[in-house]
Amino acid sequence: MAFFLAVLACFAGASATAQDRLPPAPYAYQQLRDPAQEAKAKALMETLRCLVCQGQSIADSDAPLAGDMRHEVRTKIAAGESPEAIRKWLVARYGNWVTYDPPLDAATALLWFGPLLFLALGGWLAFGRFRRSDGDGESEI
Repeated sequence: MAFFLAVLACFAGASATAQDRLPPAPYAYQQLRDPAQEAKAKALMETLRCLVCQGQSIADSDAPLAGDMRHEVRTKIAAGESPEAIRKWLVARYGNWVTYDPPLDAATALLWFGPLLFLALGGWLAFGRFRRSDGDGESEI
């Protein structure tokens, strides 16, 4: 039984690190030859979120997935696709989380209007508290 568990642990560990053993995609760390195309790719990559790091753009992240995404962006820019078409493709593939500027829809409504709702609730509570404390001061006289 111990031998079976040891073999199982070896296979589980090997599959977890299999992706990191692959070489990076060609355009993950290599810029495009055309400076105008590279500028377009860089501008787009800075607006896309790394799905692993979640706080960095794919331009700044060293995660393997971010390298693959940089490769895809550069390959598609080199093929002549527009940055907006590439963004739509990535959103369709990874969801709205991949972009730093999510669209306004039912899933992101709380994200967009939540701060305004909390501000209004705080103002309403503060107004009620101040109004109540003004009334208490007059009754003591």
